[in-house]
Amino acid sequence: MKDISRRDFLKIMGAGVAATAVAAVGCQNNDPAWTDATPLKAQKGKMTYRTNPKTGDKVSLLGYGMMRLPVIEDKAPKGTSGRETPAPIDQKMVNKLVDKAIEYGVNYFDTSPAYCQGRSEHATGIALSRHKRDEYFIATKLSNFAPTTWPREASIKMFENSLKELQVDYIDYLLLHSIGGGEDCMQMLRNRYYDNGILDFLLEQREKGVIRNLGFSYHGDVKAYDYLLSRHDEYKWDFVQIEMNYLDWHFANEINEHNTEAEYLYNELDKRKIPAVIMEPLLGGRLANVPDHIANEMKSREPQRSIASWAFRFCGTYPNVLTSLSGMTYMDHLDDNLVSHCPLKPLTQEELDFLEDIAKKIYDLKNIPCTACQYCMPCPFGLDIPSIFAHYNKCIKEGNLARTADDSEFKKMRKAFLVGYDRSVPKLRQADHCTHCGECVAHCPQRIRIPEMMQMVDEYVEKLKQGTL
Repeated sequence: MKDISRRDFLKIMGAGVAATAVAAVGCQNNDPAWTDATPLKAQKGKMTYRTNPKTGDKVSLLGYGMMRLPVIEDKAPKGTSGRETPAPIDQKMVNKLVDKAIEYGVNYFDTSPAYCQGRSEHATGIALSRHKRDEYFIATKLSNFAPTTWPREASIKMFENSLKELQVDYIDYLLLHSIGGGEDCMQMLRNRYYDNGILDFLLEQREKGVIRNLGFSYHGDVKAYDYLLSRHDEYKWDFVQIEMNYLDWHFANEINEHNTEAEYLYNELDKRKIPAVIMEPLLGGRLANVPDHIANEMKSREPQRSIASWAFRFCGTYPNVLTSLSGMTYMDHLDDNLVSHCPLKPLTQEELDFLEDIAKKIYDLKNIPCTACQYCMPCPFGLDIPSIFAHYNKCIKEGNLARTADDSEFKKMRKAFLVGYDRSVPKLRQADHCTHCGECVAHCPQRIRIPEMMQMVDEYVEKLKQGTL
């Protein structure tokens, strides 16, 4: 890894403006047993809140993730994918979404200097500044990513710019961003926060009240997670952000040997009484868009609720969860998630057991665990990594992933995969153009071996074309 400029950093970390948003309402199906059920509606004034034990803040159990904001697609520069030169953010729609969220009691908004290719904080600041400051809590991050020591001055400037862009004079929840990443997570931790004195600076800002709560978000190697928690008596972390959902609860390590089960992450916080903020409750939308036969099982039990509601209710059932973040790009996303939290209906033990069985069935499908976070983008050789993985997983979901050429519906599956592949991913951005440079690997929060997966997809495509599976 080479040193990167701020522009390169924003490109690498720019997330989701042009990514395909995953609908937060489960699969549609013609099964008359549940399609005629009248969907539930959110009850205004019934938002479920959790109390921050340090400040007494009443935090909405549903948090708004500002990572995938709506854009004006028809104004995207011609000839681009919307990533390197993204379409402009639809500020009017962002304002409407924020207004409705606040109207229904959402008061936690999570952003970062890296999100939306460096534009999320600005758009978030515009939308929230139209409301009273005591109506919302802002969470942002010190996203000072670099393979070598990030300069102290640049880190302080990033922090000060967050205050400016968000139009505030204090940050409610400030996070050290994505702890645990990189080949040597402990060296990365030292480079970003210790050797440059930035952690001491942030602790000073908390003491002054410029930061009200200080925590960190965790992805990757658990050594960094355990290390920072072992120094809780010294740093007194006010909260920690972890990936938690009913699939990762017991299967994270089985899906990827480098990942840590969410049950362990949650319990380590719970025993220290550190509130947990949850990211990826839907695992990048995968748990809102499960295979049809699994969706039928879930809908038969709760016909008035969406598939996504199961995932949010799972997180909310655990009392040490302060809030669960959801990137709600469209009004439909927000409406559905409000139903799950206005008010929350906790899961029973029997329902938790049911979800454990559902998780096992999803795990057995062997999806590529991509959450479409876009952290791997842009690829220096032009690959559309998230879209390649999304198409592969879509074919698994729809039963169009042939295992052998002897499958009874091989021709149908072959056509569905190959035609859909060309439609969803331009030929010059497909897996066969991967050079195995490895540039993407260090940036993947799920620690997917992306070059290996690209080779697997490419070989599968070639075998499909030749009919030699």
